Amino acid sequence: MKPIRSFASDNNAAVHPEVLEAIHRANEGHVVGYGDDRCTESAVARFREHFGADVHVFFVFNGTAANVLSLQALTRPFHAVLCPELSHIYTDECGAPEKFTGCKLIPLAAPRGKLTVETAAAAYHGIGDQHHVQPRVISITQSTEMGTVYKPSEIEALARFTHEQEMFLHMDGARISNAVAAQGLTLRQATRDLGVDVLSFGGTKNGLMGVEAVVFFRPELAQDFLFVRKQGMQLASKMRFMAAQMEALLTNNLWRRNAEHANRMAQLLQQEVRKIPRVKIVYPVEANGVFAEIPQGAIAKIQERYFFYVWSEEESVVRWMCSFDTTEEDVRQFAGFVGEVLGALS
Repeated sequence: MKPIRSFASDNNAAVHPEVLEAIHRANEGHVVGYGDDRCTESAVARFREHFGADVHVFFVFNGTAANVLSLQALTRPFHAVLCPELSHIYTDECGAPEKFTGCKLIPLAAPRGKLTVETAAAAYHGIGDQHHVQPRVISITQSTEMGTVYKPSEIEALARFTHEQEMFLHMDGARISNAVAAQGLTLRQATRDLGVDVLSFGGTKNGLMGVEAVVFFRPELAQDFLFVRKQGMQLASKMRFMAAQMEALLTNNLWRRNAEHANRMAQLLQQEVRKIPRVKIVYPVEANGVFAEIPQGAIAKIQERYFFYVWSEEESVVRWMCSFDTTEEDVRQFAGFVGEVLGALS
């Protein structure tokens, strides 16, 4: 029998009990729709406690919407977005950023998932030339698609360069909580204080049920976002049920507790699989993902019991993700099974 939890994605995890309880509390009586309710007001107040009293916050259904609408708010169709070559907006959003913004995404080399000022500067050209798209946004992911984490100084440097060129810095924070927890920072210290202009704040990967937030740290950038969100088909009529989840996540440090646990499980998984011959960890484990090179012939056999994704078929690299509900027993059983399969191949 297959285990009830896998290592494919934190998207696959359950909804946290405290979040379900918050939804239950919100499920009483009739409440004004479209965000004009006390629950949404209270959730936005929580964001302002964490990020600053002047931030503007908008809830959407998924991470693609948070990223695409953020970029749409910052750009016009003749602009370009500089991003890492393996960023989610470039590889996993089915062309939605280009479709809805009209902009060109320019993928850049980013060793271990992290973009550098030097690489971004090399792509910053054609300014003022009517024949070329105009770079307008740098988009980075924290934590990165490879499970690594930008240091504060790295983000500060990117923000400084971005603003010197009169551009904007967008952060895809689908796993921002994992990155912040890993560094022992506050949410504000890891984003706004470093110069990020707009944040796609992730909830679904950290225990929520289908809700993300777009957070503007410069209020003037949010001026027309009510209309951008509506045109983007992301305005929820029963907003209270989205807001209740976000308020629960930002109350009593649930965001940090969930992320710290997922990160711990990834560290434990790394420790356990490193004991297995022919398993090689290919990227530093800095958040809640473990990327490992294993023999090609073992992958399908392990997937017969555990669902996970192959990161690179050519290099035989797999991705194993941990979640807030991953247990130590889950990790040890999985590592044990991986060891059994690889041992049988020897």
